[in-house]
Amino acid sequence: MPDLPNKVAEPPEAFQDTLSAFHIMAKPVGPICNLDCRYCFYLEKENLYPGKPNWTMADDVLESYIRQYIEAQDVPQITFAWQGGEPTLLGVQFFQKVVDLERKYANGKRIDNAFQTNGILLDDRWGELLAQNRFLVGLSIDGPQDLHDHYRVDKGGQPTFKRVMRGLGYLKKHGVEFNTLTVVQGHNSRQPLEVYRFLKEAGSGFMQFIPIVERVAQTPAPDGLVLISPSSDAVAKVSEWSVEPIQYGKFLCAIFDEWVRNDVGRYFVQVFDVALESWMGYEPSLCVFRETCGSAMVIEHNGDLYSCDHFVYPENRLGNILERPLASLVNSPQQREFGLDKRAALPRYCRECEVRFACNGECPKHRFIRTPDGEEGLNYLCAGYKIFFKHIDPYMKFMAGELRQGRAPANVMAWARMRDLETSGRRQPGRNDSCPCGSGKKYKKCCGSPAKAI
Repeated sequence: MPDLPNKVAEPPEAFQDTLSAFHIMAKPVGPICNLDCRYCFYLEKENLYPGKPNWTMADDVLESYIRQYIEAQDVPQITFAWQGGEPTLLGVQFFQKVVDLERKYANGKRIDNAFQTNGILLDDRWGELLAQNRFLVGLSIDGPQDLHDHYRVDKGGQPTFKRVMRGLGYLKKHGVEFNTLTVVQGHNSRQPLEVYRFLKEAGSGFMQFIPIVERVAQTPAPDGLVLISPSSDAVAKVSEWSVEPIQYGKFLCAIFDEWVRNDVGRYFVQVFDVALESWMGYEPSLCVFRETCGSAMVIEHNGDLYSCDHFVYPENRLGNILERPLASLVNSPQQREFGLDKRAALPRYCRECEVRFACNGECPKHRFIRTPDGEEGLNYLCAGYKIFFKHIDPYMKFMAGELRQGRAPANVMAWARMRDLETSGRRQPGRNDSCPCGSGKKYKKCCGSPAKAI
């Protein structure tokens, strides 16, 4: 399941006439993978390049991409993101070449790299390369063994959990900075705390929870694609592996309730951090929650540029970087229209919603159901997001208030526990009582101390 480690925010210039900064996810091996995850939406993109004998990004494409990506952005720091398929299939030497080319064309800019992997092929050589070149690695893992292995299997249908954990061991051994990406699907969504607690025990300090929602066409399209776009009028049904809307909301709420009482400032969950940005009045840094999109694209192994990782369809192909300059494709009217459509197509039901400031209709890929009054374009996950954003509202307001006063948002943990006492009807602890946070200290020397509010 492709995605980004700590997915890079879209730059605030997203809808100026010319982008001074943008983000591209590179697929140097296209959709080719050593796993056969049953929910992966990218494996079938192989159908877009029939008869392809070699999926490795050619040297001329790679060098042109690295040079143009750096030159086209008027910013001091450039982040490359490498995915697939599975990028480790290309071997350590390919990415040593990547690093060498980045240095060649850096022109004084700082170059960072993000690298998404299933972890199966990681070893000491990979650990050394990733550590020496400060790659940020996103490791795909869906929870403890029984939950992970339900969908994440290899080409022979065999489980992968133990091999992923072995790969994680190499990252830790070499001190590689990593975070985890967990696909939330119909199976693991019903055990949120088991997933969250496992990830903490595994050493993940930064977590992404990505909902999987796909529609399966009754008949494949002429190009062979079965998982259809939201604009398709083909007869289709939501896949059995997709997460249910209400269940996704419950999944996020359950993890948030544990996190907000125990783990703020110790573990970081992307969707919680992005929500806090919204409550602070900032533009969300994650593309799916921004009002518009369009400055986060994907480049295929042959240099084809598409509007978005989730919109790799023939109609969303912008062109090829060997035929047209990358900057002209990024700033093309087609791409600008794609980004603005996210806001323009938002149904009235969403425009009038009380949590629109935090949601903005989420990803257009998921907008394929109707509103209660029959308007098209409602997000399939709408009901779940409403549950989640309403649930976290008081805690987000508290944390935003702390930040505005120059205090630590982690103070919300003590506040949440005291709120629990008040709503349960139990009395507030006395100064010499044990603190309800479980620290073992007296209340006056812990959550009841004035220093706790600083």
